[in-house]
Order: sequence, then structure tokens, then C-alpha cells
Amino acid sequence: MRVERTFAFVDLCGFTAFTEAEGDKRAVEVLADFRSCMRQVASDNGVRVAKWLGDGAMFVAVDEGRTLVEAVLEVERQLDAMQAPLALRAGMARGPVILFEGDDYIGTAVNLAARLCDIAAPHEVLATPSITDVPEGVLIEPGGPVKIAGFPRRIPVIRLRRRGHWAATPRTA
Repeated sequence: MRVERTFAFVDLCGFTAFTEAEGDKRAVEVLADFRSCMRQVASDNGVRVAKWLGDGAMFVAVDEGRTLVEAVLEVERQLDAMQAPLALRAGMARGPVILFEGDDYIGTAVNLAARLCDIAAPHEVLATPSITDVPEGVLIEPGGPVKIAGFPRRIPVIRLRRRGHWAATPRTA
């Protein structure tokens, strides 16, 4: 069955190196704080954590992006407020996907969101232009077309950030 959904993949930058440098106990503490924050923000914003991916996660929302943009930026804000040692990065996309076995999603929007997260810099939220319904105070900045593994053409990308929060770094990919 095809459904329209919005996806975000989030990831803690540098988690592997952090684990090597700080040890397993400290890494688990950071990961526990991250997951606790994710659960609370997801609940507060009406989005779902669809999958845990080690030091990352996949969010899913049924609206056109507003609740998911708010959730991702709120996770970043909270991690910054608690002075988390690792920065968040994220990728977002919206589109029709296959809802498989009631709780898994297959399709271009999922793949794009994951790959955008992979290429995002620390504190960067990259999205496809399909994410246009954003909360007040969120800036949409052009990111230009980028080459993404598995896609034959460059993909138009935008950057999302709260006004006054983390200036974007120009991407020349």
C-alpha cells in the first residue's frame, strides 16, 4: 500500500571516534541521553521514532513536514542545551512510499532522507524541497543540487535551521 509520509534520519556526529576516545561507559551515557531526548520530543510533537540505528534514528510523520521539522530542530536544541559532546545532523524528505507489513517504509523519500543525513555536516539539517511546511522562525536556505549515492541526477537540497541558530556552511558538492 502506498502512503504519503515525511521522514527524518538523525545521527550523532563522530560517535565511533567518541566511543574509542571516551570508552563504552561514556558512549552509552551519551546514547541514553540522546534516545531519551528523542522519545520525549517525538511524543511532544506527535511524530514516531520508527527505527533506532545505533547512534541515530529514523523519525516518521504523516503531515507535510511541520511537526517533523519542529521535532528535529528541538532535539538539536535540547542536545545543545545539555551540552552534549556530539553534534546532531539530519536529513529529511517527503513523498509516497510503500508501507510494508504495517511498520516499515520502502521508497525514494526514505532513501533520500537517509542519504541526506549521511552527507550533512554537524548541526546541519538537509532536506528536499518537498519539506516546505515549516514552523514559524525556521529558515529555509538554498543548498543547491547535490550528488547523492544511488541517484542518477543531482538532487535539489535546502537547509533548515531556527533563526539565530547555527549558521549554515555552504555546500559545494
